[in-house]
Amino acid sequence: MAGRRVNVNVGVLGHIDSGKTALARALSTTASTAAFDKQPQSRERGITLDLGFSCFSVPLPARLRPAPLGAEPEPEPGAEPRLQVTLVDCPGHASLIRTIIGGAQIIDLMMLVIDVTKGMQTQSAECLVIGQIACQKLVVVLNKTDLLPEGKRQAAIDKMTKKMQKTLENTKFRGAPIIPVAARPGGPDAPETEAPQGIPELIELLTSQISIPRRDPSGPFLMSVDHCFSIKGQGTVMTGTILSGSVSLGDSVEIPTLKVVRKVKSMQMFHTPVTSAVQGDRLGICVTQFDPKLLERGLVCAPESLHTVHAALVSVEKIPYFRGSLQTKAKFHITVGHETVMGRVMFFSPAPDSFDHEPVLDSFDFSQEYLFQEQYLCPGSVPAETDRGEADSRVGQASEGRCPRQQWALVEFEKPVTCPRLCLVIGSRLDADIHANTCRLAFHGVLLHGLEDKNYAESALPTLRVYKLKHKHGIVERVMDDYSVIGRSLFKKETNIQLFVGLKVHLSTGELGVIASAFGQSGKFKVHVPGGLSPESKKILTPALKKRGRAGRGEEAEQPEPVQHVALSLSFKRYIFDTHKRMVQSP
Repeated sequence: MAGRRVNVNVGVLGHIDSGKTALARALSTTASTAAFDKQPQSRERGITLDLGFSCFSVPLPARLRPAPLGAEPEPEPGAEPRLQVTLVDCPGHASLIRTIIGGAQIIDLMMLVIDVTKGMQTQSAECLVIGQIACQKLVVVLNKTDLLPEGKRQAAIDKMTKKMQKTLENTKFRGAPIIPVAARPGGPDAPETEAPQGIPELIELLTSQISIPRRDPSGPFLMSVDHCFSIKGQGTVMTGTILSGSVSLGDSVEIPTLKVVRKVKSMQMFHTPVTSAVQGDRLGICVTQFDPKLLERGLVCAPESLHTVHAALVSVEKIPYFRGSLQTKAKFHITVGHETVMGRVMFFSPAPDSFDHEPVLDSFDFSQEYLFQEQYLCPGSVPAETDRGEADSRVGQASEGRCPRQQWALVEFEKPVTCPRLCLVIGSRLDADIHANTCRLAFHGVLLHGLEDKNYAESALPTLRVYKLKHKHGIVERVMDDYSVIGRSLFKKETNIQLFVGLKVHLSTGELGVIASAFGQSGKFKVHVPGGLSPESKKILTPALKKRGRAGRGEEAEQPEPVQHVALSLSFKRYIFDTHKRMVQSP
C-alpha cells in the first residue's frame, strides 16, 4: 500500500505562448523519469492533463511532516508520505480568469511563466494582478532560455532577472525567487530527445517554497469539476478539486445548475480508493444514472448549499493598474464562482462619519445606512456635480484625499449565476483590446450577500438603505413679517413645492426655518421661522422691510433686494430604493 499523500495545488500562469503547457509537461515527465514516484506517471496524471491538470510527487520534506495531512487513510508502517503537486495549467487566456478565480481558495502557490526573450507582456501583468488577489506565494520561471545566444545567455538571464525583481518590488511578491529553465529546447518542432533544462532545480525550488496549507473540512462540500466521463458498468465519474468542506462515501451531492442530486457510489484519489476527502484534494467521484454530456465543467456541492442569485452585494476594491474610473451604472464582465457574466454595478460607501470604520468582509449589515456614489472613490477621483447646485455628499471627500476604508457595489447580473457565499468576485473589461498595453481587470471583491428572488428589485432592494444626500441653495427675496420670509432660486418653476413642505431650511444668518407653502407660480416659496428673525437679520433685510409695497398678498412685480443676500440651504436624504421617494432630514 502506498504512503499517504498531501496534495498542494500550483497555478501555472503566463502570457500566451510563454510555454506554460510545455513546462507542466516537462515537470510531470521529469518527475516520472527521475523516479519521484514508483507508480507509472500516467496513473499519477489521471485523465485531466488535456484539460490543464498534471502532477508530480516527491517525498514529503521533513519540515512538513508534523503538519496535518488531510483525510487520507493512515499508511501502513514504513510507507513513506508523499507531497503531491497538482499543476493547474491555464492554457488559453479566455479561461485564465475563470480558472484562477474558481480555484482561488485552493491554489497554494503560483508559477508565473515569462518568455525570457520578451519579458513582461500584457497578459503576464494581468496574471500578476490575479496572483496578488488569489495567491500568497509566487515563483517566477524564465522560460525558453535555449533561444538566447549561448555566449550572451547568462548575461541576458541576469538582465531579465533584475527587470523582474524591479517589477515585483511594488507587489506583495517582492523578493520572490526567479529561476531560468528551457521546458522545450528547440521549440514545439524539436525532437523529443531534447531534454528539458533546469527542471530538477525548479522541482527542488517548488518543494522548498511549498508549505502545507491549512485545510478546513467544516462547512458545506463544494467541488470544482473539470472533467466528466462515463465508465461502462460503473457509472459517471466527475474529477476535480474540492474547494471547501469534505465528502464521504455514500453522501448525496448536487449538480446545482441542473438541480440533480446523486449518491456517491465510489471515490478515488490518485487512483487509490478512498472513503473521504477534504478541501484541497484532487478527487474522482463516481455516481450512477447521470449523463456525463450534461456537465463538462462546473460545480458539485452538498444538496441545497449553493443558490442561484440574480444580483449580489459585494465588498469591492479597485485594481490600481486599471486605468480610468469605475462608474456607477457601468457594465463589466463579472467573474463569480465559476461563471463570467455581464453585470451592471452601483457603488456605495459608508456614511461620511463611518469612513474610518474597520472593513467587514464576512457579512453585510442591512441595518446600516450607506451613501450612494456616482463612482468608486479613490484618491484623486473628481466627483461629478449635479444640476442647479445639487451635489452628492462625496464632493470634497475624495478631493481632500479622504476615502472610505471599505466600499461596496450592488451587482445586477444579466443572467443568474450559481455561486457560494463569500466567494471571490472580479470585474473586468474583457472586451478591451487584448493587444493593448492596459490592464483589463478593474476591481475585485468578496460576495457578501446574494439576492435569490427574481423580483429582488421589489422584494429585497427596498431594505437596502442607500441614500443620496441632496443639497439645494437659494436666497431670501424679502421678509413678510418677523416670522416669515419669501425665498427663491431653490426650486425650478415646474417643481411641486408641496412635496417639500415641512422640510427644514437654514438661513445664512443662523436662523432655522421650515418651508410652509408655495408662493405664486414661479418657484418661490414661503418660509416660516419659528424662533423669529434676529435683530441682526432684520437689519440686513431692512431695505426689503421699508419698501414692501401695497400689495400684501401674492407676488409683486418688482421688489427691491436686500443690501446683503441671505442664503437659504436645504439638505435632505433620498433613499435610492424607497418606492415612495420620500425626503428625509436628520432630527
